[in-house]
Amino acid sequence: MAGDAGVRIERLAALLDEPLLVTSLVNVRWLTGLASSNAAVLVEPDGDATLFTDFRYAQKAGKLDVRFEQTARAVVADLSTRLAGRTIWIEAHVLTVAANEQLRAGGVETIPQQGLVERLRAIKDEAEIATMRGAAAISDKVFEALAEEQFTGRTERDLTWRIRELFKEHGSPELSFDAIAASAENGASPHADVLDRPIPANTLVTVDAGCRVDGYASDCTRTFATGDLPDELARAYEVCLEAQQAGLDAYGPGVGGRDADAAAREVIAAAGWAEEFGHGLGHGIGLEVHEAPTVRPESTDELCAGNVVSCEPGIYLPGLGGVRIEDMVLVTDGGRERLTTHTKDLIRVS
Repeated sequence: MAGDAGVRIERLAALLDEPLLVTSLVNVRWLTGLASSNAAVLVEPDGDATLFTDFRYAQKAGKLDVRFEQTARAVVADLSTRLAGRTIWIEAHVLTVAANEQLRAGGVETIPQQGLVERLRAIKDEAEIATMRGAAAISDKVFEALAEEQFTGRTERDLTWRIRELFKEHGSPELSFDAIAASAENGASPHADVLDRPIPANTLVTVDAGCRVDGYASDCTRTFATGDLPDELARAYEVCLEAQQAGLDAYGPGVGGRDADAAAREVIAAAGWAEEFGHGLGHGIGLEVHEAPTVRPESTDELCAGNVVSCEPGIYLPGLGGVRIEDMVLVTDGGRERLTTHTKDLIRVS
C-alpha cells in the first residue's frame, strides 16, 4: 500500500473536533493499509487511532502500524457497546441509517460529517503518484498493443476480453472497471453495454479501460477508426480532440472544476454539439475510479497540486456513433502533467 499510515492519520486528526468513526472501506484502507470487506477505524483528535475488524482479517490487521482490536463479525453492533457514552463523528455519506441507529441505541451520540477523508485522499502523496504512474504506463502499453488488434468483424465482447488479456500480459491482472468497447451507434452511449455484435467497418470504436496497481486505478479512453469515416464522425473526432486539449490547458492549481469544464465545453458548443456532451469533463482517480475532485459544470471544487483527475470530453451522436478521448492528469505546482501519454492521433485499425 502506497503511503504512510501514521502521516495520513495525523492529517485527518488535525481536522477533527470529535473522534471520527471511519466506516468507508476505501477510507479505512487509505488510512491504515487494511484492505477488507468488514472494518472500521476510530481516529481521535489527538492522533490516536484504533482499527476494528473481525477474526477473518485479524492477522493482517495485527501486522499494521496502527492499534488493532478484534471485534465480532458485526463490527458496528460491537462498537455500539465499546463506544457507549461517547460522542463521535460519523461518515454520514457512508454509514447506513440502520447502522447509525444501532450506534445510538447502544448509547453512542453520533454527529454526521461528510467528505473529511475524501478531501485528504484527493491530494496524492509521492508514493501514490509513483504507483499511479505505473498504472498509467501499463494502460499506455495496452492501448499501443490494442492498435495492432483486429477490430472489424470481431464482437465488442470479444475485444473487451482481449483487453483484459492485454492488461495481464503487460503487468496488471486486475481491471479497475469492466472495459468498454462500443462501436457505431452503440458508441453514442457514454457507458454503453458491450454487445455480442460484430464491429462494422468505417465507423468509430470507443475503448475505455483501466487497471489497478497496488489498489490504485488507471482510467484511459481512446477512440479508433475502422476505416474511412462518415464526415460527421470525422469532424466529431477533430472537435473532441480540440476540446480535450482545451480542457488539459485549463487544468492547474487554483482552477475551479467548473471553469476547466467550461474550457472544453465551449469548444464542443461552438461546433453545434452542446447537447451531445452531457457528462462532466473529469473526475478524481485514486483508490476509486471516481473520487474527488469533480470537474463538471456544477462543481464547487478547486484543483490543487497532487490531484490526479481525468480529462474526457465526449460527443455522442444518436444512431451514428460517438467519440471520447480521456487522459489521466496530475495537477502540479506549475500546471499539469499527462500520466497517460498514448497518441491521440486518430488510429485506423483493420
